[in-house]
Amino acid sequence: MKSSFKLRILASVVTMLCSSLVFAQNTVSGKVSDNSGKGISGASVTAGGGRGTSTDADGNYSLSLPNGSVTITASFVGFASVSKTVTISGNTTIDFLLVEAAGELDEVILTTGTRALPRSSINTPLPIDALHSADLKSTAQISFDKQLQYRVPSFNTINTPVNDATTLLDPYEIRNLGPSRTLILINGKRKNLSSLLYVQFAPGRGETGADLSAIPVDAIKRVEILRDGASAQYGSDAIAGVMNVILKDRVPYSTLTFNGGVTHKGDGETYGLAYNGGSNFGSTGFINYTIDFSQVNDATRSGTVHRPTEKATFGGTAAADAAIDAFLNVYPTAGNINGTGETQAAKFNYNLGLPVGDNSQFYSNAALVFKKVYSHANYRPPYWRLDYGLLHTPIPGAPNYTGGTDPLYEGYIGYVPTFDGDLLDYNGTFGFNSTKGGWKHDASITFGGNQQLYTVENTVNASIGTASPTFFKPGGFRFSHIVGNYDISKSVSDQLSIAFGTEVRSETYRIIAGDTASYSGEGANSFPGIREENATTNSRFNLGAYIDASWDISDAFLLNGAVRAEKYSDYGSSFVWKASSRYKFAGDKVVVRASISTGFRAPSLHQIYAQSTQAGFFNGLVQLSGLFNNRSKQAFLLGIPRLKEEESTNFTVGLGLNPVKNFNITLDYYNINIQDRIVLSSSIRSNDPTSQLYQILQQAGVVNIQFFINGIETRTQGLDLVANYRNIALGGGLLAINLAGNYTLSNEIIGTPNDPPAIADAGSTILSTQIRSILTESRPEYKAVLGFDYKMNKFGVSLNNTVFGPTRFQDLDNGGAVMNNIKQEFKTAVVTDLNLGYDFTSRISGYIAANNIFNVLPKWDLKLTGSPGDPNYAAAEATLNNTADRELLEGFLSFSGRYPVLAYNGSQFSQLGTIFQASLVFRF
Repeated sequence: MKSSFKLRILASVVTMLCSSLVFAQNTVSGKVSDNSGKGISGASVTAGGGRGTSTDADGNYSLSLPNGSVTITASFVGFASVSKTVTISGNTTIDFLLVEAAGELDEVILTTGTRALPRSSINTPLPIDALHSADLKSTAQISFDKQLQYRVPSFNTINTPVNDATTLLDPYEIRNLGPSRTLILINGKRKNLSSLLYVQFAPGRGETGADLSAIPVDAIKRVEILRDGASAQYGSDAIAGVMNVILKDRVPYSTLTFNGGVTHKGDGETYGLAYNGGSNFGSTGFINYTIDFSQVNDATRSGTVHRPTEKATFGGTAAADAAIDAFLNVYPTAGNINGTGETQAAKFNYNLGLPVGDNSQFYSNAALVFKKVYSHANYRPPYWRLDYGLLHTPIPGAPNYTGGTDPLYEGYIGYVPTFDGDLLDYNGTFGFNSTKGGWKHDASITFGGNQQLYTVENTVNASIGTASPTFFKPGGFRFSHIVGNYDISKSVSDQLSIAFGTEVRSETYRIIAGDTASYSGEGANSFPGIREENATTNSRFNLGAYIDASWDISDAFLLNGAVRAEKYSDYGSSFVWKASSRYKFAGDKVVVRASISTGFRAPSLHQIYAQSTQAGFFNGLVQLSGLFNNRSKQAFLLGIPRLKEEESTNFTVGLGLNPVKNFNITLDYYNINIQDRIVLSSSIRSNDPTSQLYQILQQAGVVNIQFFINGIETRTQGLDLVANYRNIALGGGLLAINLAGNYTLSNEIIGTPNDPPAIADAGSTILSTQIRSILTESRPEYKAVLGFDYKMNKFGVSLNNTVFGPTRFQDLDNGGAVMNNIKQEFKTAVVTDLNLGYDFTSRISGYIAANNIFNVLPKWDLKLTGSPGDPNYAAAEATLNNTADRELLEGFLSFSGRYPVLAYNGSQFSQLGTIFQASLVFRF
């Protein structure tokens, strides 16, 4: 018994020892470095079985692994992965040296452009740009939309010279098609639109889009831009393409970034503080969050007033002209404060992924943005506005600049109204995905909204006399949506992948009335309030479903197809489809790709219901003018139909070459035809009492009217070129050369606009020459970016040259047929940006940059158009050859010289000139 008992104890001890040997946890550590020996922070180190980690700021990692044979893999975006199989029997040090991969980012797995399984960028049949956060930050621009402006040739955005509500949203577009025809996604889910409907006579007029500047740049991992129509996969708004913003996920380290900047004139100061951090859970879970605070001070670029134009506008008598001279002798800019407004912003963002078992994940992301802007309207000099009794106390004996002798005007110098805008933008997604039996399921709900409220100060409503306040709340706008998605995909075989799913969406648009004083009579001067009768809340609901299939007929030949049907509660149904293909040959060094698709864009709720009217006295009667929605009585009397969807046909064909290691080039042609395109009309009026138009306007109590209408058909054709040559050994470092360009072959209106009969019979049209110009030629004819990125040890430099082609505006259409032969043309310009970086330690980096280092400003001239044989052409030519007449026209286009750089519409790039930026980044 005693012997047997001892044997059992001995066996137990041996078993425990063996188990401890087998399951002992050992520390495997090391460093992941690049060619120069510098540690790569954020690299992934995995050992299978769900075991993995990320390197810290110095490139170091540590794993706990049991005894035995294991394969450890180190990987990082832009580098070839390295795997090592080792036998673990104790604490071990294993280092990895990663070499930059040929084509660098060409192997990034893209999630945009297909609802079936993701593909690498070299295998996709569609033109897709994949820009990582480092690419965006190399521009040294402080907002996401401006980073894209200097990185993506087909993307354009501007700051307009008139700053009120537009300070809250700069219109942007891809391929000259307006902001409403590019769908914005956050982690693959639809982002909410802005509540602002853009109505300035500038690019983007009559449209709205998502607020890109609200996305904090430190939260972005990469952005994928699909340069092709994708309504069949994503639904409405994807006619020009899709932009998918991928948020940062796993957290290799936290960063704290301080940045600041100033223009070469010492104004427009920028200050920023951003923190990005979070935690990792196991090998796949994470929470990543970003907090961003920023302020941009105003920058003034007011011009000296051109007196002949000012007198032609406000003078006309000897006394009035003398008053203008007297005022401008003291105030040569007429007191104007124009340029860019002041902006304060606070942005909060998180991205969450929680593994649930081995094959499922709960995910969520959300953002909350507060923004406040402050800007100035045009100064009201005393010879323009005579509101002396409301904003002025007479100063006996002081100069009188009104051209009269009334002592009440003595010392009156006018006033400058101010505009405050408060913005709230938010979005959030909660979802769950899982894989079972090869089927991938993804269910989510997304919500989002945007609200803008306005305040106008230091102005008056002259209609209510001395009872007028000087502080007004003109109202605002609110947009919100709730989106539900359920998507299923599966690789049926090695060659075939399928996907199908559904989306339900509810949208609400609210117009918020201003206080009574802001809209009574003529309303608050500079920014009349929203009238109570125009304040409405409207909603709609839509349901969509799609099927997507991808078939690899061979390793070289791919076919992809998708169909989608949607039902809207307000206008009806849409059915669209898409087919695309890709063929590789010559050892995968040559790729040919093409796609053809139909698409649609539902009219936005803004375009359906927006109404902004102003009362005034005309011919002894109080009558309205402004924007009337096409569900109003006025629109009904004019025979304006209700809005329906736009329909498009997209065709793209492209060629890709990868002739040698590290070099690739793609060239894509696109052709986009849009039927029933929605436009905001010209201001329609009639002075002929015998015309039906005049009688209808009188019956409607309207002097002039603007409205939205499915008014035109357009065709846009162009070329996109992207070329990269990377890993060029130079002076102990590596050089990358990037060239990207966009050339618009044509951007035209086909046929004649759909003028309602009453308007056409009166000799009027929904499209003035000015609006035609905005739609077809107000963006650069071509744009290219040539960049050089050099990295050597701790030092890095980026040099980018952006070519902005000519841009044209026709703003003289009110001058009759002669003036229609004269256009304003912004000249081709090259903007050069230099960004220098240095890693002081593995945890501290500094950057200094000079944007527009050569201080290039937009420059414009007046050009003749039309045929030399036309008498109007000859008259226009004579006008331009006369110095005084030419200067007068230039003055009209720049509001008597107040806007000397941009004129009134904006140009291809910023008017601020050289801007110096610096940032300091701490990693921990």
